[in-house]
Amino acid sequence: MRGAIRPISLRRRLIADLMRASEGVPLITYQRTLDLTPLAQARARLPSPPGFAAIIAKAFALVAREQPVLRTLVVDFPWPHFYELPRSVGAIAIAREIDGEDCVLIQKLVAPDELALTGVDALIREAQTLPINEVPMFRKLLRISALPWPLRRIAWWSGLSLARQRANYFGSFGLSSVSAIGPGNLYPTSPGPYMLSYGRLGDDSRLDMVIRFDHRLIDAAPIARIMTRLEQVLNTAIAGELQAMHSPSTGHPPVRAVGI
Repeated sequence: MRGAIRPISLRRRLIADLMRASEGVPLITYQRTLDLTPLAQARARLPSPPGFAAIIAKAFALVAREQPVLRTLVVDFPWPHFYELPRSVGAIAIAREIDGEDCVLIQKLVAPDELALTGVDALIREAQTLPINEVPMFRKLLRISALPWPLRRIAWWSGLSLARQRANYFGSFGLSSVSAIGPGNLYPTSPGPYMLSYGRLGDDSRLDMVIRFDHRLIDAAPIARIMTRLEQVLNTAIAGELQAMHSPSTGHPPVRAVGI
């Protein structure tokens, strides 16, 4: 059967390179259903609440502020070692369409725990709505994808092997979800060390959370405790911030982010 040869777009080349970079990371999956009743109640009071991508990203960064292991990278060059970052860096998967082609690009969030939820939400919303060339992280990634194969491989090696560059390109945690499209759990891969995903918030205020973690860095028992702490932060610090947004005295109008 004769087929048609089609070129690989820059967007698909980016994903292919990302999957190649993720091949050697021993990610283990842990999943739990969280009871987010206080969070859901506070969020329901807002006419245009922050999206769950912003909520989860900030909550995880708040937990990472207490747990340095959640902002630690596994680096192999020039020898295998751990590299602890002073602040969390989130790598948020953003679904876009370019020239009629669905694709996924990455938006970087530096220290989301130090930003207001509306600020985190606005950064994600901008990445979902602005023209591609107006998002700095998108431009950077697509420029690398446009390089010839040998230069592209060197660029990816640098991003993976040099600790500071690894944080700049891949962050200390990733976040991806298809909950805005429909129900179902996603188990994404990543260069690591942590990849988060979540489902739809149910009518019973329960939310399925998935965390994939680099087993070289941390074991399952600490991850289970971290998930418990994440649930607590969502229902206290994050719910409290949402509640404050409902109060007219805050003076901060909420910003809506399109779900990813």
